[in-house]
Amino acid sequence: MSEIICQWLNEDLKLSKRVEPKYLAKEFSTGYLIGEVLHKFQLQEDFDQFSQTRVANGKLNNFTRIEPTLQLLGVPFDQNVAHSIMSEQHGVATRLLYQMYIALQKKKKAGLTGVAMETLRPAAPAKLQSIGTEIYRERLKTIVPRQSEISLQRVSEQFDLKAKEIEDKVAQIQNDELRKIQKIQEELRIQDIEKLRRARRRQTEIMARIQAAIVQIPKPPQNRTLKAMEAQKMLKKKKEAEEVYTEITKFEKGTKDGSVGSLSANTRGPTLQRLRSSVNIGTALLKLDTSDDYIRKIQKRLEEDSVAREQREKRRRRILMEQLVAHGAQEEAFREEQLINRLMRQSQQERRIAVQLMHARHEKEVMQQNRMFREKQYQERREREFQESLDREAALQKQTKLDREEEIRKVQQLHDQIAAERAEARYKKHYNLCQEIMNQILDFVTKTGEYRELTNRLIPIKLMREWKEVFVAGYPLYDKAPIDDLPPEPTPEQLQDMEKQSLLDENDYEEYKVQLTVLTE
Repeated sequence: MSEIICQWLNEDLKLSKRVEPKYLAKEFSTGYLIGEVLHKFQLQEDFDQFSQTRVANGKLNNFTRIEPTLQLLGVPFDQNVAHSIMSEQHGVATRLLYQMYIALQKKKKAGLTGVAMETLRPAAPAKLQSIGTEIYRERLKTIVPRQSEISLQRVSEQFDLKAKEIEDKVAQIQNDELRKIQKIQEELRIQDIEKLRRARRRQTEIMARIQAAIVQIPKPPQNRTLKAMEAQKMLKKKKEAEEVYTEITKFEKGTKDGSVGSLSANTRGPTLQRLRSSVNIGTALLKLDTSDDYIRKIQKRLEEDSVAREQREKRRRRILMEQLVAHGAQEEAFREEQLINRLMRQSQQERRIAVQLMHARHEKEVMQQNRMFREKQYQERREREFQESLDREAALQKQTKLDREEEIRKVQQLHDQIAAERAEARYKKHYNLCQEIMNQILDFVTKTGEYRELTNRLIPIKLMREWKEVFVAGYPLYDKAPIDDLPPEPTPEQLQDMEKQSLLDENDYEEYKVQLTVLTE
């Protein structure tokens, strides 16, 4: 259908501009070509007032003028259709042109002109249509934005685009900086990993050296252990104590019976031999001393043996403590060795997990640093924007103050000008009044002088009274110009002369009545 419409417009109507189907909505968005189509059919008499510009005011003017004509043709057209055509919506202009084509073909077949169609339309629908046209104009003005708003919107869009470009540039710069920071952080991370590897390698070498320097102390045999030695000593002490107790019992029994020599000679321990020697010595001493002294000596000997035994126990304990300390050191070395072996037995998976954990910890630290850096940037940006807003507010306040001062200065100048004009007008008024009074006085004096000079007599009372009345009323005594036939509208001078003449006539009438009254009396 668009091709048919374009063919009709280009070939049949031969518009001033060739229309292509794909540019149909754009070409008819101004309304100028619609008015030209209607003008071709002699329906748009005010086509010379149409505008070809694409500004809002030109479009509003064109669509306001074509609306009554389209309503006369019976084509449905309102402010919504007009706004759709202005905004170049697809298919709206084509549908309107098709409806116009049908209506214009019907008109052409009927042979009616625009004036005839207007005449044939009833009065009531015509009046209703005029009211609808006014409503259409008002609504179209509210729908169509003003050109200043469109220009402001375009300017704001341009600034928005520039702001977006600046933001994109800033974002790109920030991304580049972030990539540089990430690259630096990655290099630092690789350096940290390399340092960690070197530290691990150094630690492994140190542990290997420690392992090589450890002295392996062989374990003592079972019979040379501490517990076995203590058990042997305890058994030996018990045996010695039993033997000593048995010998003492036998010795006491022998001293009572007087048969010390009845002791068994089969005992062969070292203690028995000592006892025997003691018994022999005792038997010798019994001859000199009493048996009690001998017993005391034996007890003293036993006490000395117990003290020596305690000394031996102390030495034994000291040796045991030294062995325990050496054993504890050996156990500690063994535990360290076990710990080192356990650490050295870590699997590759554990090492990988440790590396991943370290990497995650490093990434977390990097994210925290980036977050802190970003927060710092945000804080600086907020402070900068706040400072800029303060500066802008201060500049606006300063500009407002300057504007207010300029406005006050202009108002003051206007006030001074009005006061000067009023003073000048008052001065001119007073000057003109004084000048008029002085001119009237001069005219009165000149009139009197002329009359005295011409007549060489006194001025009659009646004439003087007339001159006084004219002088008091403010009318001139001399005629400025001869009075011709009164035009349809008299001039101000003629009106003034007529008023003066009427005043003189009234004075003559009053004088006549006074004289008539005097005569009747």
